[in-house]
Amino acid sequence: MTTLEIATPDKTAIRDAATIVLVRDTDGPAPRVLMGQRGAGAAFMPNKFVFPGGAIDPDDSVITFPRPIDALSRQRLLAEPVTPMAPAPEAMLAAAIRELWEEAGLMLASPGPWEGPLPEDWRRFAEAGMRPAPETLHYIFRAITPPGRTRRFDARFFLADARALAGDPDDFSHACEELSHLHWIELSEARRLDLPFITEVVLAEAEAVLHDGTPESVPFFDNSGTAPVFRRIG
Repeated sequence: MTTLEIATPDKTAIRDAATIVLVRDTDGPAPRVLMGQRGAGAAFMPNKFVFPGGAIDPDDSVITFPRPIDALSRQRLLAEPVTPMAPAPEAMLAAAIRELWEEAGLMLASPGPWEGPLPEDWRRFAEAGMRPAPETLHYIFRAITPPGRTRRFDARFFLADARALAGDPDDFSHACEELSHLHWIELSEARRLDLPFITEVVLAEAEAVLHDGTPESVPFFDNSGTAPVFRRIG
């Protein structure tokens, strides 16, 4: 009798991911950012305050947008792939919008009829007469989780303004339970939370972008090899 062995996915293998840094009150003296706390039992970064985000799902690759991504953003998102089959830029943007909806119950979208395939995770958008609004996302950072962690991600961080939301930015009633203590906090105060190191770095980058405008290149903390490397994606 032969025993069939079922392969177990390697959860420490690098997975492509997308994270959204959602800000509001950017015209005033004290911009605020949306943060939530991961559960104590979470396998990755338990108890830490983070931005909404997560791994890119296969369904994210079938989402269509009303307008094409601008050439520079596409070039930067395609640069220096690490995983064997890195997703398309459209899938990265779609994942960031989906994660915001799932983890915070906030819809970054604009009115319009749904076109193309409709995965279950996106059904509420179509039912509300909304389509994802990727043009409101600005690629500002990339980081790969160092070796030795229980989960590893090649995460792209996108900055977005809450004015692009379709709905009340304080209504978290549709959020799943993955993040608790969802709240808006001043950028200057957010660093006092229990944050992962990389989240602190991204907060500083987001604050610099809001103050100085979009930089000429995207910072990239590359931990895919045996030694960490900091580079910039032009």
